[in-house]
Amino acid sequence: MNKLDTALVSSALIQAGFNLTDSVKEADVVLINTCSVRDHAEQRVFSHLGHLKYIKETQPDLIVGVIGCMAQRLGEELLKHQAVDIVCGPAQIPQITELVSKAINEKQKNVGCASHTKKWWALVSAKRRAVAGQPTLQIDALEEFETAYGIQDKQIPGQAFVRVMHGCDNFCSYCVVPYVRGPEVCRAPAAITEQISKLADAGIKQVTLLGQRVNAYKYTTGEKIYCLADLLQMASNIEGIEWLKFVTNYPSEEFFDEILQAMADLPKVCNYLHIPAQSGSNKILRAMNRHYTTGKYLELLDKARTTVSGISIAGDFIVGFPGETEEDFQATADLIKKARYKNCFIFKYSPRPGTKASKKLQDDVPMEIKKKRNTELLAVQEKISDELSREFLGKEVKVLVEGLSKKPHLNSAQNPNMPQLVGRTATDYIVVFNGPTSLSGQFAKVKITKTSPLTLFGELV
Repeated sequence: MNKLDTALVSSALIQAGFNLTDSVKEADVVLINTCSVRDHAEQRVFSHLGHLKYIKETQPDLIVGVIGCMAQRLGEELLKHQAVDIVCGPAQIPQITELVSKAINEKQKNVGCASHTKKWWALVSAKRRAVAGQPTLQIDALEEFETAYGIQDKQIPGQAFVRVMHGCDNFCSYCVVPYVRGPEVCRAPAAITEQISKLADAGIKQVTLLGQRVNAYKYTTGEKIYCLADLLQMASNIEGIEWLKFVTNYPSEEFFDEILQAMADLPKVCNYLHIPAQSGSNKILRAMNRHYTTGKYLELLDKARTTVSGISIAGDFIVGFPGETEEDFQATADLIKKARYKNCFIFKYSPRPGTKASKKLQDDVPMEIKKKRNTELLAVQEKISDELSREFLGKEVKVLVEGLSKKPHLNSAQNPNMPQLVGRTATDYIVVFNGPTSLSGQFAKVKITKTSPLTLFGELV
């Protein structure tokens, strides 16, 4: 979501006459796109702001803006920071060029944030969820903005993100997303496919469909109800698009069979499923307000593997949630062993202000225990990832090349015309190999000669 928002804002500013620069010291404007899911992410933002405050002592005309979820959560509080001139929430990014221009020309601090989130939800009734409690003009402005500026992530040639829905209705007890991104609003299928067609015309080969609960996508027009499987079918018919991915999925049976069948039937839909479990303990899942059991979750994974040949599955887990005992933690480790993910994203619980967990549950697991459990879970997953990676030895894989590897694992100095590149398979495995930079944004075949838990190494075929 944040990568997409960054691409949208960058495109809008470039069209308004700005140029991107790699150096803060060369910039007239610095925008920090923020996340509020974890406290660590917000602390990093304050660290950046401290550095920018120092820079502004010698560059007083520098404009600094904070955009995204943290901006929505804290609002005008952020303007108290000496470095900050602009605060803009995710629903207000269509206003970003106006906010920047006003800050430059009028030398005044500006805030662009939605009404307090509780007001968003207070305006919503079950029958009026289509506008999700936000003013119609705001919905229209977001739609127009995404259609106009949603091109590709310039840092990853050949790939782009397309948002199919905004917000989330689930209210997991630990999660701040519904409070900062608002209720669920599904975009019209025609608007989504029109945007994908434009991306295809621009040379994009892979599109990733985005939603906080992307598999819950549901759009009704007349007697027709569209789900994610319908979007995948429609996008598959667009010439030029070769790979389709979608994230992130909530464990639910609604539309699940249809989505899996689309993955099995449509060659362009990649066999990759990111479906967070968050805990292996049913007691903790209830406290998290996750509406499934571990047994039901494993049934969904079994169905995915039965329906979609060669599917790879990734998961998310939180350790140290309030009330998590050693027995609960071991249940999570057992779930990882049974699920056999290609990889997992594992986080230490941190209370997020305004969420039900922060209000009603005591953060009673000591940090040293959280760190210990985090390390132990990573070790469990690393062993599984290593075993799955080894199955690729000697095989040829198709990858979409992302560009130069940021962390070279092989010596490329001997042949500067064949530097080290990085790409990903349709099942989201990272592949490192040597090849010409002209392959960036293109597909290539690589024979795997070496593996590690998170990376495959190979030679260009």
